[in-house]
This record gives sequence, structure tokens and C-alpha cells, in this order.
Amino acid sequence: MKIATFNINGIKARIEALPAWLEAAQPDVVCLQEIKSVDEGFPREVFEAMGFNVETHGQKSFNGVAILSKLPLEDVTRGLAGDDTDEQARWIEATVVGKRAVRVCGLYLPNGNPAPGPKYDYKLAWMARMQARVAELLRLEEPIVFCGDYNVIPQAEDAAKPEAWVGDALYMPQSRAAFRQLVNLGLTDAFRARNQAPGQYSFWDYQAGAWERNNGIRIDHHLLSPQAADLLQDAQIDKQVRAGEKPSDHVPVWIELDA
Repeated sequence: MKIATFNINGIKARIEALPAWLEAAQPDVVCLQEIKSVDEGFPREVFEAMGFNVETHGQKSFNGVAILSKLPLEDVTRGLAGDDTDEQARWIEATVVGKRAVRVCGLYLPNGNPAPGPKYDYKLAWMARMQARVAELLRLEEPIVFCGDYNVIPQAEDAAKPEAWVGDALYMPQSRAAFRQLVNLGLTDAFRARNQAPGQYSFWDYQAGAWERNNGIRIDHHLLSPQAADLLQDAQIDKQVRAGEKPSDHVPVWIELDA
């Protein structure tokens, strides 16, 4: 089962680039972030024609997450528990039924800038809610994948110029500590389990020639439950997508599970 995460930075802007990548990469499941569309406005027919089941959790103009799957989806839930006042569309879950069932949680973690401030407080509170949900799901002792745009640079080697990110919400000590707390629940960073080399990034800013200079950061992650980690066969970043026509500032990151 090939499971990808891809922050597309607007479905309307990526309506040609996304299907092209899907055709080339042939993932079984894709978690999308920043669709920037209400559910009714998402062009689901484009992806259904390609054989995908489509589930969305949208929001007008901002945020929004979706799951595309060529395999059956069951028990779809939307929204992250713990704050009934939170109207931001950042979390979607579904069970993917392949050779074995895998629970897939697609997430778009808050950016948190400017920090300190209310947006950073929201980011840390959201991560605490995620930690509670992860702990709850881990008690099921099943293969679970938590994938998406985490807006966290876990370590210095995950940035071309870590010194440039000091004081940014993506790299502040509290953000990285909250990410470690997630991992310490028993999760595996799939990409780092397969590739420890520096210089591996999933995001390059549109400004200042970041892509051309490879001035990137790794903020799109798959964290795996122990049962999913046991099934891990590969993990890769499709870096070349950033050089395509009308690219997102993120690229797809994918894993292969024996499932």
C-alpha cells in the first residue's frame, strides 16, 4: 500500500499538476492538505474518474484536508477532538481496506507564526490535542499512519539553513519538543527510518530562489504506529515535482507498507 502526503496549496491552482503526479506515481492513498475549498467545491469528479474514492473536510479559502484512495474507505471522521470551538479544517481519518486494514490520519498542523502570540498558542494547543488522539488510537494496537504537513522542522539536519529558522514557529524549542512527545508515544518517523542523510527536504519557499539553491526544509512527515512500522518497506520524497509546471511549495512524500 503506497500512502502519500501532499500539501497542494490550493486545489484550483493544482488541478493539472496533481492529476499528472497521481498518474505518474500511482499511489493507493493520498492525504492532501490546504485544498482551500469547501466540500461542495472540490473537483471530486476529476479524481473519481481516475479510480479514487474521495473524502474531504473543507473550508472556504483556507486550510482543508482530503483523502483520495483507490481502496475502500471506512469509518471516515472529520475534525480533531478536544475543542468544540475550533472551526479550522485540519484533520481527517479513515480506515483503508487493503490486504489488511490501515487507519490513516491526514493532518495539516497549524503554522503558528508569528510567535509568540495567539497563533503559536493555538499551534501548541492543537499539538496537545493531537497527542491525546494519537494516544487513544495507539491503544487499538493496529497499523496507523499519521501523515501530513506538520509545520515542524524536527532537527537541524531537516533544514538547509537551520540558523535562519531560529525564532520561527516551525523550529522553536516548544514545537520540536511537542513533536518529540508525539514520537515518544511509540511512533516512528518513516522517512528517517529509511534515510538518515541530511539535505532531504519537502518544502521550498517560492521566494529568494529557495528551490534553485535547495534552501529547503523537511516538514511533511509520516509517523507510524508500531504495527505500521513493522510493515514499512520504503519511504521517499518526490522532489522532482517541485520543478514541474505551477508547483506547490511542497512536494509529495510517500511510504510503502506491506498492507
